[in-house]
Amino acid sequence: MSSPFIALVTKDLIQEWRQKHTLYGVVLYIGSTVFAVYMMAGRPDAVVWNVLFWLTQLFVTVNSVARSFLQEPTSRYRYYYSLVKPQTFLLAKMLYSVLLQLAMTLVSLMLFALLLGLPIVQVSLFALIAGLGSISLSVVFTFLSAVASKAGQNAALMAILGFPLITPMLMMLSKLAQNAVAPVYFPGWWKLACVVVGLDVLILFLGIILFPFLWKE
Repeated sequence: MSSPFIALVTKDLIQEWRQKHTLYGVVLYIGSTVFAVYMMAGRPDAVVWNVLFWLTQLFVTVNSVARSFLQEPTSRYRYYYSLVKPQTFLLAKMLYSVLLQLAMTLVSLMLFALLLGLPIVQVSLFALIAGLGSISLSVVFTFLSAVASKAGQNAALMAILGFPLITPMLMMLSKLAQNAVAPVYFPGWWKLACVVVGLDVLILFLGIILFPFLWKE
């Protein structure tokens, strides 16, 4: 399983590198969004900064990670079907999405620090939460992209299904990050972090169970 898995991840990374215009487009989108926020709000306080950061991460994920399945031609799935197991294919897409989103999160954090300042008390803790948020958003939108790709490449379906999942997850991630931004200690934050990790694991297992049925369609 490891050889096809690594081959699929490598294929997606090489394809992303060859289509640099798409990658640069996402980076330009991040830069434009952060610059627009800077022009309208200047350097906001810590609470507003935290909210703007996670909203930006949401839109970045939709523009970068969510197209992982939608960018694949329908006819190519038949070829993949003859080569790898559906679970291997899904996990490879998720790992590729996580790596891409982690890179985009780093770019976002650098631009936020450059233009909007860095009102963070515990930088290492915020970086850890940002990484957790990147993994969470990537897992959710990769799974939704897989569902949308089997529903006539309907991207609107992904937005409809994703809203009930993403809204509470963003609220929890913002609450967790607030512990790193504000100097006040937030008790029980580790329980909230466990809930986020539990949701990621649940969505991962749902994808492993349900994707083989979508794969056969």
